[in-house]
Amino acid sequence: MARDISGASSSGEATRRFTRALLRDLQALERMVERNMFEAGVRRMGIEQEMFFVNRGWHPAPVALEVLAQLDGPFTTELALFNFEANVEPLVLEGPCFTALERRIDELLAEVRRAALTVGAEVILTGILPTLTKSDMSLDNITPRARYYALNHALSHSDGGEPRRLRIEGADELFIQHDSVMLEACNTSCQVHLQVEPSEFAKMYNAAQLVAGPVLAAAVNSPVLFGKQLWSETRIALFQQAVDTRKGMVHLRDLSPRVRFGDRWVEESVTELFEEDIAHFRVLLTRDVEEDPIQVLRDGGIPQLHALQMNNSTVYRWNRPCYGAGNGKPHLRIECRFIPAGPSVADEVANAAFWIGLVLGVAGRYGNVARSIDFEEVKTNFLAAAHSGLKAGFRWIDGETYSAKDLILRELLPLAREGLAGTAVDPSDIDEYLSIIQGRTETENTGSRWILRSLSGMKDRGSRAERLAAVTAATVARQKTRIPGHLWEPASIRDAGGWRLNYVRVEQFMTTSLFTVHEDELVSMVAFLMDRKQIRHVLVEDDLHNLVGMVSYRSVLRLMADSFDSSADAAPPVSLIMERDPVKVGPETATLEAIDLMRHHKVSCLPVVSDGKLVGIVSERDFLVVAYELLQEKLARDA
Repeated sequence: MARDISGASSSGEATRRFTRALLRDLQALERMVERNMFEAGVRRMGIEQEMFFVNRGWHPAPVALEVLAQLDGPFTTELALFNFEANVEPLVLEGPCFTALERRIDELLAEVRRAALTVGAEVILTGILPTLTKSDMSLDNITPRARYYALNHALSHSDGGEPRRLRIEGADELFIQHDSVMLEACNTSCQVHLQVEPSEFAKMYNAAQLVAGPVLAAAVNSPVLFGKQLWSETRIALFQQAVDTRKGMVHLRDLSPRVRFGDRWVEESVTELFEEDIAHFRVLLTRDVEEDPIQVLRDGGIPQLHALQMNNSTVYRWNRPCYGAGNGKPHLRIECRFIPAGPSVADEVANAAFWIGLVLGVAGRYGNVARSIDFEEVKTNFLAAAHSGLKAGFRWIDGETYSAKDLILRELLPLAREGLAGTAVDPSDIDEYLSIIQGRTETENTGSRWILRSLSGMKDRGSRAERLAAVTAATVARQKTRIPGHLWEPASIRDAGGWRLNYVRVEQFMTTSLFTVHEDELVSMVAFLMDRKQIRHVLVEDDLHNLVGMVSYRSVLRLMADSFDSSADAAPPVSLIMERDPVKVGPETATLEAIDLMRHHKVSCLPVVSDGKLVGIVSERDFLVVAYELLQEKLARDA
């Protein structure tokens, strides 16, 4: 996400120039593959470590630019000001390379942590930050870089500027609208790169596709988004919908999503994937490209393929092909993008070792798996893993169906060990990191499971915001040890830091499960809701969920008193007694401001509205926790 596109333009002429350069880059790549010009005989790996910044209340901290200004080295910004990335230099697969990888990630994180502390922030590795709220996804938090503005503009206008709908169903259901690229910033990952040779690319890439489901099942770490419990790895569903440029069609035309697993096996060459992406997707971003790659080849040089790399960065395959031109020779890589960040650095390195070992093991034992299993079954495995983690069932290469746990323990861990043993990696390194995968799988305590266990254990303690803050705080603390996530103790409400950190904004504690009526309904329905649900206010909304009014308990009592008049309407509508313009707040409203509004207007509740749509309600009852805690503190001081 960090490539500069200064001077990029979305004009028709600029797009045509860029497309011409893109097609010429593809032509050059094809020639390079035919001539076998790529580096061979060496196997390298690399890591892109993404992370969140959080403040002392465990909520997103938009401090990326201040942190970056203090650092030298392989660091870069991401889409949101509360995201950051560290790039680990490539390592050859030999000796204690995984131990060296863990040490280097720790070193880079220590540098970032030191810089973040100077601006009152902490670092957390997690697939989706539990304390994220919808208002954090505002464009106010976009990193002010040309690339990110251009990407937002391109995606926002790709479907006519209409808001997109995000819908994910799990234990809870999330159904919201969004109008910018910022939802992508909910995701952070630990992206693993494996260098491969052109002659082996098809079998290696197909192996990476085959093992994606089982590796993801063991690595899931993102079960919560905006307080809702969804998939075991919610990032998969979220990312696909966040940057989906497709429009709804009247007829059954197949349109490919930009975030994708793929639709078929690679038959022979890496160029098939680049061709497919160019054919399926319109150019999203452009840049001025001066290089003529064909001429560079004629002159005996190595082309950078700027246009191809730019376009490749806007098509988000979960296993992405990558071209590089460093070290004097071009090379090819497979980038694994589906593994989430966290729960610990040791876990991340174990995930990398498991994935790399499996890719090498599958390719070594089975060759090109395209002839052994149907692609749709592999794709189904991946989605099942994202949804259910280690509870998923997989169709495997032998035609049998296995639970994720049994397949990993009986078949895949030995296969990963076999793949790594075929390299020069130290056996002790292989044992150490694959044992983490084994322990995690045997206990079924993935990162997602730890989060859900922690939340369940706090079910009757504190507010939802406090529970999510407790999980976040506990994660930050435990990540400063080397203990793998499957051995962590669950978070407790004490980790949250108290009510002062969790009642900052209205959206942290507002009630979102609402009982509402339409203005044409009977007042009797309002009385029914008040009686059966023990509530004193009922909100009135239209068919588009716009707030149009509110009915109070007093209004109903007043109508009942007036109904003794024989001329009164026997079936009055809600519109007769509702307050048409109630005092309201937005979800991002500060808690003190909300209390001041309630006192000034002498009201006992406030509807919460976002872009005109009703999203919640706060009442005097919601502040009882604050009052209780304040009283306890005062009594403790006076004692």
